[in-house]
Amino acid sequence: MFKTAFVVTAVLGSSPVVDQPAAPAPQNMPAPPAPAMKTVTFEGACDASGAVVQGQWMFTVADDEDNVIRVYDGKSGGGPVRTVDLSAALKLPAGKKRPPETDIEAATEISPLSFWLTSHGRKSSGKVDPNRFRFFATRTLEDGTTRLEGKPYTRLLDELLAAPQLKSFGLASAATRAPKEEGGLNIEGMTAMQDGKSILIGFRNPIPQGKALTVVLLNPTELLQGKKARLGPARLLDLGGLGIRAISWWRGQYLFIGGPISGHGGSRLFTWDGGAGEPRAVEGADFTGLNPEAFVTFEDKEEILVLSDDGSSLIDGVECKRLPEVAKKRFRGVWLRLPGKK
Repeated sequence: MFKTAFVVTAVLGSSPVVDQPAAPAPQNMPAPPAPAMKTVTFEGACDASGAVVQGQWMFTVADDEDNVIRVYDGKSGGGPVRTVDLSAALKLPAGKKRPPETDIEAATEISPLSFWLTSHGRKSSGKVDPNRFRFFATRTLEDGTTRLEGKPYTRLLDELLAAPQLKSFGLASAATRAPKEEGGLNIEGMTAMQDGKSILIGFRNPIPQGKALTVVLLNPTELLQGKKARLGPARLLDLGGLGIRAISWWRGQYLFIGGPISGHGGSRLFTWDGGAGEPRAVEGADFTGLNPEAFVTFEDKEEILVLSDDGSSLIDGVECKRLPEVAKKRFRGVWLRLPGKK
């Protein structure tokens, strides 16, 4: 695992960062404090998971505790501009109080579609829930309305378990365990690849040989018409013993959030060029107090937005995701400036 320098800056109107050789620090002198991150608060939801750029400063994000996608202004924060409940479109059975959650964990865009991926793992209790086996896409129309594209695909887990390139990683055994159990199965990362056609899928769990597992989905659009998934190469990446919480292809490199398989422990930011080498840990990106789970990467902006799943954060002594009042729910995003490409 390699390391690379990182600049964290308060953004949204900040001056460009210029990379310069660092002068040797005088002995016995403390290092200068890192510049503060710019934090934005979003209201009406707690458990931010996968997200896609919507345009300008806008983005659409899923909440892994319901089946609603929400559109927010990434610059100003606040409440959602629009909300879309996908429960009916995903053909979920009626629940006692509400439809069962699909556990949406990842998202990416292959224009004009936004693709969404559920965890494909069991419930936290270890019970199988077929509602969590969904790969689907949405299309946003010119008037801002969003609709489901094609049909949700429900056979991806079966095809992952049958893929010969994944046989050595113990997915069949992992699929019998709770998602945050050692050796369980939990998918949380997904991004469109450089070719603009394929999708890179990343597992939070399992972590074979202490490395993060990825596999390529070659035909995501065809899945919407019910065609069988075609899986490409599988690869293990060294994220220092962490699994994948989020992935994004941005400006010629992959960004990863690496995190532990459970909710205990810190997360780290990595970059990777997609080549034969390993990802590089980005120094200075301090996620203390955050639970980073999604990227929002605007191609026309110098900063990236990292969203935090704040479902377990306490508000008035109650976990955010358990609050009955939607108006009290909130999650955070932090804007970060990555080092300029050389």
